[in-house]
This record gives sequence, structure tokens and C-alpha cells, in this order.
Amino acid sequence: KAAAPVFDGLSARLRFLEETGLGYLTLDRAADTLSGGEARRVRLASALSQDLSGALYVLDEPTAGLHPRDTAALLAMLGRLRDSGNTLVVVEHDENVVRAADWVIDMGPGAGARGGRVVYSGSVAGMMQCADSPTGLFLAGKEPPYRPGPKAPGRDGFLEVRGARAHNLKGATAHFPIGCMTGVSGVSGSGKSSLVADVLGANLSELVSRRRAGDGKRGPWIDCDAIGGFEKIRRVVQVGRCVRAGGSRSVVATACGAFDRIRALFASTELARARGYGAGRFSFHAKGGRCEACRGEGERTLEMAFLPDSAAVCEECGGRRYNRETLDVHWAGLSIADVLDADVAEAGRVFRAIPALSRLFSSLESFGLGYLTLGQRVSTLSGGEAQRLLLAAELATGVCSGTLYILDEPASGQHPRDVNALVKVLESLRSSGGTIVAVEHRPQVLRAMDWIVELGPGAGPRGGEVVAEGVPAAVAEAVGG
Repeated sequence: KAAAPVFDGLSARLRFLEETGLGYLTLDRAADTLSGGEARRVRLASALSQDLSGALYVLDEPTAGLHPRDTAALLAMLGRLRDSGNTLVVVEHDENVVRAADWVIDMGPGAGARGGRVVYSGSVAGMMQCADSPTGLFLAGKEPPYRPGPKAPGRDGFLEVRGARAHNLKGATAHFPIGCMTGVSGVSGSGKSSLVADVLGANLSELVSRRRAGDGKRGPWIDCDAIGGFEKIRRVVQVGRCVRAGGSRSVVATACGAFDRIRALFASTELARARGYGAGRFSFHAKGGRCEACRGEGERTLEMAFLPDSAAVCEECGGRRYNRETLDVHWAGLSIADVLDADVAEAGRVFRAIPALSRLFSSLESFGLGYLTLGQRVSTLSGGEAQRLLLAAELATGVCSGTLYILDEPASGQHPRDVNALVKVLESLRSSGGTIVAVEHRPQVLRAMDWIVELGPGAGPRGGEVVAEGVPAAVAEAVGG
């Protein structure tokens, strides 16, 4: 009897995992081998499987990494929690989750400093009638998804992966048209990331590295029999869903490649040259120019007894990260701290006379990132924002032809309006000669693709096969979607 509560708790968690499609997992499965959707549902099982009533559940993007079929199972579980007398507050962009909500709060109207207001609060039906609600406009079909002009797959050949067998892949063979946008879909745990990152990405990255080193010999294929069509790929760019470019202290200006040029501009000013300041003086990571009280962080961590540590603005520099001597130097009337406090749109105006920076900031702004401040930490960005940041910066370099871009759920955590901006980024990369392969679940993205590879039919040992591939309409017909 004493053990009954323990067994009941275990039973509830295991039942939740099975109901959300994870019945195939073994309890000794290593956590780092799980897909993003699998890991998310395992964590949710711990939080949601307790038999509580009168509890408040706060969930942040619970559908991230989930296939629509898995989302339906999650919604059923959330509905049961609500019906048991609990309150659920869910931060979410998934259309099915929003439509199923009893009450909706829409924030906006923009992002960053352009947002922060409640533009609508009420029923879903009422939100669809609200002209100020970006979400309502999409649900009502008044702001349609962006669809790029189609491109005939196969005109430039295919990348062909033959006999892929990483993790749960069962000797799968898949085709990815060169110079096109390919979406790789399937239920969570069906083998998408294994095929795209562990087989296609790993092999082509190795081939490109050997080619650059002047080594004409190809090493043994990694977890597959062979890959055809690789000769046309001269560069591989892999951008993961949890990308954190440049480390934990990296900021937007660093991640997009602007900060080196900006620091060089400050070092070229008359005062900086007179004082002997080089570009390194304007890095908040290095001694000399940074505020030593906070080591360039702009804030100091306060240790609180019996409570979590708290951060407070540095009293020495007032959150500006640099010492007074460094802040004496101005370019176009701004200190280096002023530049880091500016958003992308403002920076575009400040540096419009510098072609490389003007082109970069214009690219970022055109893809919906004009609200990001240059000094904002990359670790505070959503996965989708981080991927768009790096892709827009990549586009600004003008080096796209012959490049393979591998993306892991780039639409994760994005509003439908942001997804439109993402699709435009991908279309621009394609138009510049790039080949895009994206693991994705969002129908809005998949419908915009030139080609779809669907894995399944199930997850784990029940998956690992290519069940359909082709243009979106053909795949939808083949899988009954």
C-alpha cells in the first residue's frame, strides 16, 4: 500500500508518453539521442502527468518539434487537464492550438520595442474580426501565407542519399533536388534529423573539407552506401534549431558579422588614433576598453541567500559595458555603447554610407528582424529568430551558389507573419543558387517548398523509411494529407 502512490505516478507518466506516441521508447534510452519533439514530450510527461485539480499550468511552445499528428494527441491531453479543473496558460503559435483555446490574448502589434501591448483579449471568433490582431488576420485568411514561385525540381540534378542507416533509418534512399527548397517531414522520431544532419550533412561537410584541404580522396561514407550528385556542392552551411552562434556572450552584432566592421570604424576615428586605440579596444570581452567592474556584461550577478541569483545593472558603467575613456570615442555622433543599444533598423540608417554594413542591415530588416538590438544576446533569441539572423547575414554576403543549407525546424517558435519572412529568406537563397534542405513540421512552410521528403510511417523502430517524396501536391495525395 505504501508503494501505491509511487506506482500510480509512474503509471500516469508512462500512460502520457504512450498516448502522445512515445510508447516505443525504452526507459534506458539516452536523452541525447532523442529528437526535439521526443525530448519535449518526455519533459511534458513529468509536468502534466500528475493527477491534480485546481493547478495552474504555464506552457511555453509545447508543440515545438511536433508533427501535426503528435499535436493532436497533445491537445487531447491538455483538454483532459482543463476538464479536470485545472487552468492552462499556453504560449503558442500553432494554428490548431490557438483555434482550440477557450480564450486568446494576442500581443503586438509588432516585435521588440514595437510590441508589448495586448491588441486583443477574448474568444477566437472575436479575434478573427479584430483588424489590429496579426494572429486574427491569419486565422481569418485576410493575411495569406507567402508562396514563392515554383521551381521545377530536378532541372539541376539531385542529391541522392542511398542506403541511409543512421539510428532508426532502414537503408533509406532519398532525393533532394539541387537548387530547390526541400522540406523533410514526418512524425517526431521518424528519422528526419538522422537523414538530413547525420547522413547528408555529415557526409557532404566531410567531402567539402577534404576538397578545401586539397585531398582528392573521399573517405568512407558515413552511415550510408553512397551519395550521388555531391560534385555540385561546394559549401555546406548547417544551422541547428538551438543555434547559439559565437558562444554564450555572443550578441546580434557578433552573430551576423557586423561587429568587427563596426569596431574597425571606431578605431579609425581621429580620437582613437590619437590615443592609440585599436579595434580590440571596442570589444566588451577584452580588458582595456570594457568596464572591469562587470567585465563587460553590463550587469552584475547578486547572490541571494535561499533565493535564485539576481542580476542588477552595473553601477560603475550604468549597463553600458565600457569604461569612460572608450565611451569618449564617437563615430557619426554615437559611442560604441550607443551603437549596441540601437536596433537593426536604426543601425541601417546610421551605417547607410558603409556598403557592407548597409547591405547586411537591409537584409536583416527585410526579413523581419529590424526590431533586434545589436547588443542583444543571441541566447535570448528563439530558435527561429537565430536561424533567420544567420541566414539573412549569409544572404548579404552574396555567396550562395553551390551552397547547401541544412536547417532544423527554422519555423520553430515563429508567428505566421514571421514564417512568411522566413519563406522569403529561403526563396532568396534559392534564387541566388543555393540548395535548401529543411526539417520542418509547419504546413505553412511545407506548402511553400518545391519538394517534400516524408519519413515514417511511424516513429522509432516503426519509422526510418521514406514513405513518399515529390512535389507537395503529390506527397499530400500519397500520404492522404
